[in-house]
This record gives sequence, structure tokens and C-alpha cells, in this order.
Amino acid sequence: MRELTAGDSWTGDHLIEQGLITLPQLDEATQLAESWGASLTDVLLARSWIDPASYYLSLAERFGTRYVSLLKEAPNPEFLREDEVADYSRELTMPWRKENGRLVIATARPGPEVMFFIRQRWGADVSLVVTSKFDILWALQNVFSADYSRRAVFDLAEHDPEMSAQTVFTVGQLVVGWALVTALALGLAFAPIVTLIAINAVMSVFYLGNFLFKAVLIWAGGQAAQQRAREVKAAVRGMRDEDLPIYTVLVPMFREPDVLPILVSALRKLDYPTARLDIKIVLEEGDTETIDAAVALGLEGIFEIIRVPPSQPQTKPKACNYALRFARGEYLVIYDAEDKPEPDQLKKVVAAFREAPDNIGCIQCRLNYYNRNENWLTRLFTLDYSLWFDLMLPGLERLGIPIPLGGTSNHFKMDVLRELRAWDPFNVTEDADLGIRMTQKGYGVRLVDSTTYEEANVSQGNWIRQRSRWIKGYMQTFLVHTRRPIHLVRTIGPLGVLGFVFFIGGTMLSGLLNPVFWALFAFWAVTGTTAFDQIFPPAILYMALFNLLIGNGVLIFLMMLAPFRRKWLELVPYSVTVPWYWALMSVAAWKGAWQLLTRPFYWEKTTHGLSKHTASEVAKALQPARVAAR
Repeated sequence: MRELTAGDSWTGDHLIEQGLITLPQLDEATQLAESWGASLTDVLLARSWIDPASYYLSLAERFGTRYVSLLKEAPNPEFLREDEVADYSRELTMPWRKENGRLVIATARPGPEVMFFIRQRWGADVSLVVTSKFDILWALQNVFSADYSRRAVFDLAEHDPEMSAQTVFTVGQLVVGWALVTALALGLAFAPIVTLIAINAVMSVFYLGNFLFKAVLIWAGGQAAQQRAREVKAAVRGMRDEDLPIYTVLVPMFREPDVLPILVSALRKLDYPTARLDIKIVLEEGDTETIDAAVALGLEGIFEIIRVPPSQPQTKPKACNYALRFARGEYLVIYDAEDKPEPDQLKKVVAAFREAPDNIGCIQCRLNYYNRNENWLTRLFTLDYSLWFDLMLPGLERLGIPIPLGGTSNHFKMDVLRELRAWDPFNVTEDADLGIRMTQKGYGVRLVDSTTYEEANVSQGNWIRQRSRWIKGYMQTFLVHTRRPIHLVRTIGPLGVLGFVFFIGGTMLSGLLNPVFWALFAFWAVTGTTAFDQIFPPAILYMALFNLLIGNGVLIFLMMLAPFRRKWLELVPYSVTVPWYWALMSVAAWKGAWQLLTRPFYWEKTTHGLSKHTASEVAKALQPARVAAR
């Protein structure tokens, strides 16, 4: 356990003398500081037991110096170094100005430890002023905003252009596409029957391979041992709070003030030392509605609002890249606005990282929905996610195939994330892309048996907007990672390439092709026409019918299995209605393909808070805050 420092003792005695905290609060905060391995100040601010303004004014008085507001008296940028921002943020100490020829250091943590840091960094001939933690973080954002904003957009494209979706189609891809279209046109002109038979044969084999690949994945995922889950649980039980690292939580949001209380409440319930959390609510600078809602919640000291300057493309990955510059944690996780992670998730991930090989750079938790029984769409969406996260992704992990990450509850090693230049702001499914890129760079992804619950889409129109963005992003990801096919094979192996083609390529291609084959089958079944006999010779006809009837039947059966792991058996009957869900996916796929050509970087916003459960969830989320305020 961490022993209190002399600085902690001075701080506690002074706050008691000033009447800012009570003796019972000091005793409890002292115990928490010792068990968490945190400073007394961090605990008091994290628990909102002291008013920040009163605290910092009192602190300045205690150390015989003055308090300055960096919002009113901004630091001189010429004394700040970009490569030292992480140190400024961690120590909450930074150069401010020069007065009478002497450098003045602003700190929110005056005391022996910080004085040692100051002397090491700037020498003994300095003066000291006290400011607040929030002033330091806000001042750093202001000073480095323009540079960080540019790098949030272009860092990956400048340092690793082959891995950036900024270029939608390379010259090589355009040449290959033109050659294929030309060959198809010539074939249809001079040998139409042979050409159509060849197309049917290729598509039939592709569909068959796609069905078989998914079946193998689900078998492998279902066979995955539970040993790791037991080991992680045992490791969590043996954890000491003082040994846990600082954990950064990024919550990117845009125009979502209504659901913000749900997320804040869930984060307050995390079973993790409060003073070791570095939570950043990441908001667009012009989103005043959500900014005002966040401020109105009276967030504790562990929360920080990051305002992202306006620039294009206006995407979630760009906002996360910007916020990453101010992250202080050893690990980092992304949560969406409506997320409700299980309370022990962070501890499970820390345990999993410690048990994993050094090359594991990311741990993906499972995703599912808390409003699964609201209507038909939420039930099918839940079946889809259960199949994906509970069976397919474990299958990918077991077979060593690159895992396309989900959009939330991705936990990263901070140094790996920075080495990879973080997310691609031009890719609208930046998570899936990053999972593939990590594998190509020699890092692995693991799954942990912890679930984050979200709000499932209740509106088909809203669902199509969301899914079309996902499929467009899969198209971007496929284009990016097939630019160098030999490099792809060398970095992820033949099995990895096969999985990538079927998992990423199959998802988008089947959505585009399904309506064509459904229409052909429906026309043949209704009219009994023999017009297709020439292009469907017996072998191809039987394979196509097998894919349509048996293959889709197997997928429906696998969808029935999806909810068994969670014992949501009431969802099983709805799996037989999945063909309509596939039809919606085809609508989304064609919309995504059109946007890839016309608006490749456009982030189509998914509206949250439409569920009838949202009001009750918000009410429950706000209730503890009201109780605490009394």
C-alpha cells in the first residue's frame, strides 16, 4: 500500500484548518489514497468532497504564493514544448511566464514531489504559482490546438500513407478495376453465355465458401476454452488497487446531450480506483448543447471535457486522435455515449493484458444491447451482435485471423496505439481498420469475457444509416489493405487473408449481390421460365440452390444458436425472420457503395436516445447524483 507523503499530510491538515473538509472525510480519503496508491488531493477532487476553486485558492495561501487563472492569464507559448505535454499533463505542472527575468512555473500540485520534478526539469532558479488542474489542461489544449488538430487528421496519412483511406482508390486499383470491367464487357459482347456461366460459377463458389467459413468460425468460437476467463477472474480477485495503472477513458460524442447521463452514471459505477481514472468527454467545439449538458452534470474531477476544433473530415476517429494527445493513462478504452460497461471490465482487461504475450496490443470486450426486447429490429440486432461477438470473433481469435474491432469497448496499450498513429480519420469504420492494421504491424487482439451494453436501434431508417456507414467503412478497409496483396499475405498469412476476404469482403459483397440472386430465383420460381437454363448448367444450378436454400437455412439455424450463451431464449423464434433483416442490410450496402463514390468520408450520424427505455435509463442515472448532492 502507498504511504501518505509529507505533502499529503500538509494538505490534509491545512484543509481541516480551513474548514474545507471534515475529519471523517479526511480519514476516509486518507484510507482511499493509501489503498489506491493515489495522492490525497486526487481522491478529494475525484470524490467531489472539496470545491476546486476554494481548494486551489487555499492551496496557494498554504504555500505562500498566489493563485492565477490560466484562462484569464494565458501562459507564454514560447516556454512550452510539444514533446513535454504528456509530462505537463501527468505532473499538472507547466512553465507559465517570465517575471523579472525569472521563469514562473504554474502547478496544481505544489509539494515536495512536484518541487523535485521542477528542479530536475527547470532548475532551482524559478518561481511558483498555483493554478487548477482544469486550467492547466485547458491551457495546453489552447496552445497546441491548431497543431494537434492538423495531426489528428493527417498524422497517419503523412507517416504511413499506404494504410490511410484518404486515397479512396489507388492508381493500381483503378487500373485493375478498369481491366476487369473491360474484360467483362468483351466477354458479354463476344461470348455472353460462357461469360455468364463463369460469373455464376465464381459467385456460387464464393457464397459456398462464405457459408462454410462462418460455420467454421462459429464452431471454433463455440469450442473455445473457458480457461482464460477463469484465469482472468482469479487475477481480478487478487488485484490490489495500488498496483493498478492510470486508465484513460475516451467518450466521443456529437449532439447527444440526452444520453450523456447514462454514460456518466455507468462510468461512476466502474470498479476501479477513482483517482486512477482519466475520463475525457470528447466533444466538437461547436456542439454547445452537449457541452452545456456535460457542464450541468457537475462532473467530478476525474472527468475532463475535450473540445475538438472544427476541421474536416468531422469523424469520430479524428476526435479520438485529437483527445489522445492529452491522455495520461497506460491503457485507453473507447466508450460510446449510450454505453453501460460491466463494472469490473477495466480490471478484467488489466488482468488480461498482464497474462497476455507482449505483442497483444488491444483487448476487445463483447457488445450487446439492454433494450433487446423492444421491437422486432432490436431483437434481430441483438441476434446479429450475439452471433458476431459471442461466436464469430472468438472463432477468429482461435484461428489466428485478424479481428475487425467493434466501435466501442476496445482497450489499447497506449504506447502501441501511439506507435500505430492511432485511428484513420478518413475511414468511417476506423475500429475494423485498426484491428487489421494492428495485425499487419505484428500486434495481436484478444477477447475478454466482459460485456458493454448499448442502445439498439429501434428505427429501421436510423439502422440503415448506421449500417450503411459500417459497410462503407468495410469497403474502405478492404481497399486499403488489398493495395499490397503480397505484403498482406506476408504479414497475416494465407489463412488470415482468407478470413479477411470472407469476413470483410464477404460482408459487403453478399449485401450487394443478394438482391440480384433473390430476384432471379423469384422470377424463375413464379414463371417457371427456361431462359436461365443455359447460364445455369446442372452443377452450378444445384450449387446455387444449395446456397440459397441450405446455406441460408444453416445461417438461420446459427442465428438461433446465438442467444443460447446468454440464455435469451425468447429471441430464438425471431431468427426465422432474418431474411427481412438481410434485405435491410442490402439496402444499406447499396447506399454505402454509392456514398463511397460520392461522399467517402461522410460520417452519417446515428441518432441515439430513440428507445422508450432511454427516459427511464436517464432517470436512474440522474438519481444517484441527486442523492449525492443532498
